[in-house]
Amino acid sequence: MTRTDRPAGALGRIAEASARHPFRTLTAWVVILGSAIALAFVGVTGEGLFDRLGSDGGSWSNGESEEADLLLEGTDAESVTLLVYGVDLADSGVTDPVADLGDRIAEIPGASLLNPLLLPTLPDDKPDPRVAALFADDGDGALFVASVSTTQHEGDFGATIDLVTEELRVAAAEIRDAVPGAIAEVGSSELLVESIIQTSESDLQRGEAVALPIALLVMLVVFGGFLAAGIPLIGAIVSIVGGLGALFGFTYLLDVNTTVVNVVTAVGLGLSIDYGLLIVSRFREEYRHPDDAGARTRAHRIAAIVRTAGSAGRTVAYSGTTFAIAGLGLLFFEPAIVKAIGLGAIAVTVISIASALTLVPALLELGGERLVRPGALTRIPGVGRLLTRFGDIAPDEGFFSKLTRRLQRHPAIVTLGAFAVLLILATPVLSLRLANTAVDSTPASSEQYPFVTTLTEQFPHAADPRVSIVTRSEDDALTWSAEVERLDHVESVGTPVAVNDVWQTPVIVESKTGGSVVRAIRADAPDFAHWVTGADARTVDFSNSLASGIPAAALVIAFGTVLLLFLMTGSLVIPLKALLASALSLGASIGLLVWGFQEGAFAGLMGFDPDQVYGVDTLVVLLTFVFGFGLAMDYEMFILSRITDQKNAGASDSEAIALGLQHSGRIITSAALIIIVVFAGFATGDLMIIKQLGVALAFAVLLDATLVRCILVPAFMTWQRRIMWWAPRPLKRLHARFGLRD
Repeated sequence: MTRTDRPAGALGRIAEASARHPFRTLTAWVVILGSAIALAFVGVTGEGLFDRLGSDGGSWSNGESEEADLLLEGTDAESVTLLVYGVDLADSGVTDPVADLGDRIAEIPGASLLNPLLLPTLPDDKPDPRVAALFADDGDGALFVASVSTTQHEGDFGATIDLVTEELRVAAAEIRDAVPGAIAEVGSSELLVESIIQTSESDLQRGEAVALPIALLVMLVVFGGFLAAGIPLIGAIVSIVGGLGALFGFTYLLDVNTTVVNVVTAVGLGLSIDYGLLIVSRFREEYRHPDDAGARTRAHRIAAIVRTAGSAGRTVAYSGTTFAIAGLGLLFFEPAIVKAIGLGAIAVTVISIASALTLVPALLELGGERLVRPGALTRIPGVGRLLTRFGDIAPDEGFFSKLTRRLQRHPAIVTLGAFAVLLILATPVLSLRLANTAVDSTPASSEQYPFVTTLTEQFPHAADPRVSIVTRSEDDALTWSAEVERLDHVESVGTPVAVNDVWQTPVIVESKTGGSVVRAIRADAPDFAHWVTGADARTVDFSNSLASGIPAAALVIAFGTVLLLFLMTGSLVIPLKALLASALSLGASIGLLVWGFQEGAFAGLMGFDPDQVYGVDTLVVLLTFVFGFGLAMDYEMFILSRITDQKNAGASDSEAIALGLQHSGRIITSAALIIIVVFAGFATGDLMIIKQLGVALAFAVLLDATLVRCILVPAFMTWQRRIMWWAPRPLKRLHARFGLRD
């Protein structure tokens, strides 16, 4: 039986149908993408994806802090604040605009202005303690709070809020004009959310603008021509648009945060380029196979596409399934934001696999002979040799096979050395401090940045406290305050203030110690009704919520991965090795985050204020392990498929490892470089959570594609080659019957 006559498997038949009817396939994808674009940017009722993004900045779990926040939350009014600082509050340049503002606000139905300058003072000219928080600590500023009643208001409430906000902005401009150097800013929770959404959109555009051109450049080096290099990028655009459309649908099921959009887009972009790169490369190899020299008919081209789907397509399906399993693990966590990311990851993975197995074959058929001809770039003096040296078709002997054979001389030493390096890189994890960067780090590019930073620095008692305690009565608050004040890292405890039907007392803590203070307070809880809330308490509750989901998620991800790798290879040792290596490399990535962000080493390079970064974002730690693991399995599949092919062809274990790495090394390196570029591009954004996640995943891929896949894997597999393909006899029989084959 000739190679072109080999029966097509399921994936081959799908690819063949797409290639034989390329225009039908493209039409179907155009319809799908047109629908996704309409949903993402227009929506069903004129409300697109970014209009429906959730506003929750940090309360992502049903913990004690959220219970307290519900008790403290005012349900009968919404407020907008005018912050004035760096002025003499008796200056007419301040008092006159504020007086006029009060008159204008009074004319708006349901609206009122709290002007602390009009409130009576105590005999020593100090403000009433109940409104002391409205004055700056140094007396050079004040907060003017406009409220709109939700119960007394009639008509369009949103329009009224907008009108009040505009009036405050007019007053702020008048104060800045009248008092040179004055800070006058308008802020509210709604304005902050809108500002962060705008920053998210800007980060998304910037990430794509950085990643796509560099990815194209890498693929030009790999393929030597624009046509072949453009196909994976088309797949990337398909995944991005399809993912945004899927996220729009999820907004009707869950609260989809701005973070979800950026994370899912970055992951989809990386996966789809990886899969497209692998399919196009394998097609070019199959098309140029020596056995088929001289055959350049359409039948030959379609046969090459079918064989590609049966080999590289199978790897894509396995790899994508592994990544989808990682996304499935996120559904076992309580917070809605994590579930939304998990659903988004599964959706974009399905889209990436579908485009690689249908859209890409159709484009390969349309590209035809031009995809394998030397591109115009190869005719440029000096460039042609570079493109040949780093192209996608590797010779039987080259850099990776030579490297592997050197490692195979001392496999035990190399294996232990690689493990030692990973452990050393992971040591900073021992000082890991979890944080919630959505609350801690307002992006410098945000319109609300001046308001938030000035409020935090100059009006600490008006800003949301890092830690606060809540009780039912003032006596309970005073009793508990005396106990809390004696705890380590507590600088002072404020005066209890009545809020709704409870009493709130701020707890001033040493910088970046709020989490430990919250745990200490809760460890010695009083016997009356009590709650601990604040930014640090929410972070602790969110971390605890994630921790409760880890066992189930880890079991699903580990079991699913081991099962899939076993069905693919017939070995029980290889999956366990993959789990251990991935855990170590991901631990090293978290270690880098601790050093770079928590300790501030990356502050100058990445343009952030280290004083605003309280630690590594809790969500970033989770997503680094889940998505980093999924991406690592991509390269595990790439190399294992080649090693398995060589072993099935009769090569010895050592030779199969060397040749498998040689034939997969270039693609793994190219794919990893593109993934690194994608995540590095998103890391240039302003949202701290995306910045941290981009750095973590880029470093995880870098480690995995170099130290793990090129050194640790071949060395370990050679060292343990006698047991590498071992599995108990019952499992061997199971694999013989149900093993994954196309």
